[in-house]
Amino acid sequence: MKFSEQWLRSWVNPQVSSEELVARLSMAGLEVDSVTPVAGAFSGVVVGEVISTELHPDADKLRVCQVSNGAETFQVVCGAPNVRPGLKIPFAMLGAELPGDFKIKKAKLRGVESNGMLCSAAELKLSEDHDGLMELAADAPVGKCVREYLSLNDVSIEVDLTPNRGDCLSLAGLAREVGALYGAPVTRPDIAAVPAQHDDVRPVEVLASKACPRYLGRVVRNVDLSQPTPLWMVERLRRADIRSIDAAVDVTNYVMLELGQPMHAFDLAEIHGGIRVRMAEEGEKLVLLDGQEATLRADTLVIADHTRALAIAGVMGGEHSGVSAKTRDLFLESAFFDTIALAGKARSYGLHTDSSHRFERGVDFKLAREAMERATALLLDIVGGEPGPVIETVSEADLPVIQPITLRVERISQMLGLQMRAADIEQLLSGLGLGVTPHGDGQWQVAVPSHRFDISLEVDLIEELGRLYGYNRLPVRYPQARLAPQSRAEARADLSAIRRLLVARGYQEAITYSFIDPRMFELFSPGVKPLQLANPISADMSAMRNSLWPGLIKAVQHNLNRQQTRIRLFESGLRFVGQLDGLKQEPMLAGVVTGNRLLEGWANGKDAVDFYDAKADVEALLGLGGAASAFSFVPGEHPALHPGQTARIEREGRLVGYVGALHPELARTLDITQPTFLFELLLAEVEEGRMPKFSELSRFPEVRRDLALLVDRAAPAEAILACMREAAGEHLTDLRLFDVYVGKGIDPQRKSLAIGLTWQHSSRTLNDDEVNAITTNILTLLEQRFNATLRN
Repeated sequence: MKFSEQWLRSWVNPQVSSEELVARLSMAGLEVDSVTPVAGAFSGVVVGEVISTELHPDADKLRVCQVSNGAETFQVVCGAPNVRPGLKIPFAMLGAELPGDFKIKKAKLRGVESNGMLCSAAELKLSEDHDGLMELAADAPVGKCVREYLSLNDVSIEVDLTPNRGDCLSLAGLAREVGALYGAPVTRPDIAAVPAQHDDVRPVEVLASKACPRYLGRVVRNVDLSQPTPLWMVERLRRADIRSIDAAVDVTNYVMLELGQPMHAFDLAEIHGGIRVRMAEEGEKLVLLDGQEATLRADTLVIADHTRALAIAGVMGGEHSGVSAKTRDLFLESAFFDTIALAGKARSYGLHTDSSHRFERGVDFKLAREAMERATALLLDIVGGEPGPVIETVSEADLPVIQPITLRVERISQMLGLQMRAADIEQLLSGLGLGVTPHGDGQWQVAVPSHRFDISLEVDLIEELGRLYGYNRLPVRYPQARLAPQSRAEARADLSAIRRLLVARGYQEAITYSFIDPRMFELFSPGVKPLQLANPISADMSAMRNSLWPGLIKAVQHNLNRQQTRIRLFESGLRFVGQLDGLKQEPMLAGVVTGNRLLEGWANGKDAVDFYDAKADVEALLGLGGAASAFSFVPGEHPALHPGQTARIEREGRLVGYVGALHPELARTLDITQPTFLFELLLAEVEEGRMPKFSELSRFPEVRRDLALLVDRAAPAEAILACMREAAGEHLTDLRLFDVYVGKGIDPQRKSLAIGLTWQHSSRTLNDDEVNAITTNILTLLEQRFNATLRN
């Protein structure tokens, strides 16, 4: 929104400088992008009147003019095509300085003396128009300084508004803001209803009331569009970067800038029948005012008559129904269009207009009639005419509904950090047009006006108070918190300890998206229906993950594609199991490892990681809480893991996770060529440990026996160790598998397990007979259950 400071100060004039006003607007959330003078720096330019002109004796395109400054007459040679007797123009007298350090001196053009210069708007840096002299009004006072006459000691201020502040896309809205900021009175123009002078109307039929809840129309007959737009209006439009076209268009643009209500003027002769506000027919054609032919879609709201579309509602009018020099009768339109119905429509046709910019952000739904009366009055003053009655069609059920809001003083104090006086609260909010009514002790009932469609909650009101009071005046308070030591559960391994352990083992923490590509979901969980997002960021991020593996594998791919072959990553986060009616969100801990076992170095080997490296990392995690013995690894299956290198991780029979190698088919699909191993665990199970207990140290020696057992190759070592632990008695302190052998010297269907057992009594030394008896019991039980024998 760009506007003239002088125009703003005609509405509200706080006694502050331009610099302070600009700074205050920015601090209030209406960020000022630029402040530019409305004209170049010049002096010595007055209103001149061309008394007479004659052809230059030696140049066909030059004229020798006699120009008056009100006191005397000067001879000036001019080549402008529009110079003529009686014309009033900016006259740069001898000694004048124009923009660009150009000083006017006495000169001769083709032998004819010239004493001054007649100026175009471009030469005064008023616009880019240099096709002819700048024509001033016929009643311009000859001899008056042009800067004073045109009030050029002014600046244009451009404000960059956030999308929710459509109410400030007008002088009325900006003046309301400035008045509230400074507590200054706001003077609005007196807008009275213009009485009808005839009964001519065009019937209005709204067929899309949800998109257009309110539509007003008025016939104005016998206008004279040859009348020029007043200079004061042209200047105000120019300083807002709007070019003057003709009086009808200029008036609708002026009302849009002044009040914030976009309007449109149709040539009444081009309207067949009445007005119909409807949705476009698919493929319907409309040539717009800019000459572009638009092929309309069925979701586009249009203003039409009974034969064709006249305009894209709230965006741009059609060329054939636009106002021209031949127009004698007008049909004025003023409407409220729903923000959602118009959102994005202009952009979809490659357009962006001042009207669409405002309607997409929201226009006051009660403003249309006031704008109609204002535009009618301005038109009658400029081009004359006879207005008819205003026809209004409104669907109250489709208009926005504004609910009152309760505002509490304690909530203000909590959010802004200061105690505001009740009188200040009421004054600040009332300045914005809000109705503030005390409602009990420390509460107010606030009625929101129709122009503030962005206020619906108590926090919105508090934001307004903070804005108007001044963010820079809010007190600075440092956060306060109770820093008493927190008790730490000894039977738990918290997430920070888990992270430290994994980092110490060479891992780096990764954070991946919770939503993944449905194709990746299917690869890791075939046959499972994913929970789909209703409004995804993109198509390849539309499914909620039910495992952390897809995100980690994508990170592995990213690293491998950049020649990083040794990768260890872990992540903690939620997985999402099921659909909305029975959704489970489970915290998980997952990891991936691939590449060499050790970092590259002269003393390190180049062995690749294997299943047991990943298993060792998992065992370290499970032992962090002191409950490692509660977990067991059993052969398992998972669709994403290698059938022969997969282990279920169980805790007392409950499944808590998996560890294994990435399935070869899946690895080929993902173009991962090196062995990759994964693990995933329920985080709660990893964190849950056991309370440590004190055991008195024995002063008596340990007794150790090592057994080399031959068992079937399919027999799990975990089951054999459990059997030995069962038969070893209460004094067993350590049970360790330290070697596994298959090959030469033993049956191909058998394997050799070397297991060490250690006993220690707390109050005496164990003798050989006792240990031998226990060992015999163990061997007997192993033979019965696993057909185990001692290896010779």
